[in-house]
Amino acid sequence: MTGRIIRITGPVVEADSMRGALMYEVVHVGEAALIGEIIGLSEDVATIQVYEDTTGLAPGEPVGRTGAPLSVELGPGLLGMVYDGIQRPLEVIREEMGAFIVRGASFPALDRKCTYPFTPAAAPGTAATPGTIIGTVEEGRFTHSILVPHGMAGTLARVAGAGEYTVTADIATVLSSDGKEQPVAMLRRWPVRVARPVAEKLKPADPLITGQRVIDSFFPIVKGGTAAVPGPFGAGKTVVQHQLAKWSDADIIVYVGCGERGNELADVLRQFPALTDPKSGEPLMGRTVLIGNTSNMPVAAREASVYTGITIAEYYRDMGYDVALMADSTSRWAEAMREISGRLEEMPGEHGYPAYLASRLACFYERAGNVRVLGPSNRTGSVSVIGAVSPPGGDFSEPVTQNTLRVVRVFWALDADLAHERHFPAVNWLTSYSLYPDDVEAWWNEHAGDRWGEMRRSMMATLQKESELEEIVQLVGPDVLPEDDKLSLHVAEYIRESFLIQYAFDPADTFCAPDKQYMMMQLITDYARYGKAAVAGGMPVSAIADMPVAKRLLRLGAVPDADFREYFEETERRMKEAFHNPGGGIT
Repeated sequence: MTGRIIRITGPVVEADSMRGALMYEVVHVGEAALIGEIIGLSEDVATIQVYEDTTGLAPGEPVGRTGAPLSVELGPGLLGMVYDGIQRPLEVIREEMGAFIVRGASFPALDRKCTYPFTPAAAPGTAATPGTIIGTVEEGRFTHSILVPHGMAGTLARVAGAGEYTVTADIATVLSSDGKEQPVAMLRRWPVRVARPVAEKLKPADPLITGQRVIDSFFPIVKGGTAAVPGPFGAGKTVVQHQLAKWSDADIIVYVGCGERGNELADVLRQFPALTDPKSGEPLMGRTVLIGNTSNMPVAAREASVYTGITIAEYYRDMGYDVALMADSTSRWAEAMREISGRLEEMPGEHGYPAYLASRLACFYERAGNVRVLGPSNRTGSVSVIGAVSPPGGDFSEPVTQNTLRVVRVFWALDADLAHERHFPAVNWLTSYSLYPDDVEAWWNEHAGDRWGEMRRSMMATLQKESELEEIVQLVGPDVLPEDDKLSLHVAEYIRESFLIQYAFDPADTFCAPDKQYMMMQLITDYARYGKAAVAGGMPVSAIADMPVAKRLLRLGAVPDADFREYFEETERRMKEAFHNPGGGIT
């Protein structure tokens, strides 16, 4: 079960005497027992990618097999934790070893000494199929269901009584049809590259409410959907993902910092414990799992970090929760694949990326979905995947962006020019798109109002009209335009300045509830409708813009939620009076 090193090329190591080893088997490399994974086999020679710095390794050192693939530990205690790309607990390592990870460091992902209050939910004699709830554990404000593991079936022969148990304690026994007894603990392992099975994939229907108006109302994503956030350096990809992690109405957040700068992950670690979850009033970290693999950490672990994150997300999905995974960024993940592929001397594809780049991206995003999970009950859960993409120089034609767009259904294109103009979120409304509006329109009609789809299309058409008129305005100026075109430019300015711009540091504007978004859209579209009738009656746009009621539309987002209904009704009343008076142009 032990081989020896014969070649070292950066994070890639070759070892002989490995006959019988399996693809993707985890091994311990060298005297320091560095963690690695077999990624190639040829006769008795194994090619291994090492998840730690290989400096100091030498040919002839031993390579020990484990017989198991790269797996994560799943069970109570995941929420609030900060892990590296291969699920080593960074806070535990800091306490034990200091600020730097010592090579070969190995700590369990879940605390073996901590006890959890277990409450049985099934009695002995109950049929046990994968996904059957054996009992529950309270994990913060969440009920953590202990399920019959995949691969087990039969009858529950024993279920532990209510009490405090560690994650490794046997809390049940499953008696299989052949009479074999299989113990069940709260801790279980799952190979990260294998998607956890589900009973059925369902059609998405409910939007993932993020509180960001340009996303929720213009380019929505559903629970179980996929989205890409591409943009050049400084366009705000990480800030957008932070906002979604803070405010989206998913139950659980898994945030994967894949190859990002250390200061950005440090911001998350500083902010999230200090922020309050609006649902529970508890610290935001109470619903969050952080996977941190920064740019100065070993490149091979970066490739594993997104799989670690999506597996944890699927675990909570199987309990019936809605989970949102933020991957920041998949470009760094692809760069890790490119580097390892180069070390393996594989034939490069476009821009040097491996030929399997598209299939790897597709396999990752396809693990998202709204599903009916395994088990006798009809529990449903979802995993939404939002991946940031960092195209070099903002070039959206590069391979990672293009292959991502083939598999995701939402594209939030960030624009550096908008970011430099302090327009946040810097989502370009002309190049972004979402394929989910038809899926979520029924939800908006039920929870906000039946004009959502109509108003969204009207506002999008106005912005498109503004874009078409800009070239004419730059050539000859706005004064030569007919009044109805001037009105389009005027209304488009209000859409951009009052609706699309959102101030992340304004306590009233950082999150915008769906009903407030709907009322804001109604005020702007009613203003445009009244203005169109007034222009048709001979009123110039300059007079419309000078109306006092127009000024009430400039900063709608800054009005606190508690006061907005009153503000909305007062603005509607004043608008009707202004446009229906004898000089208003409407009869």
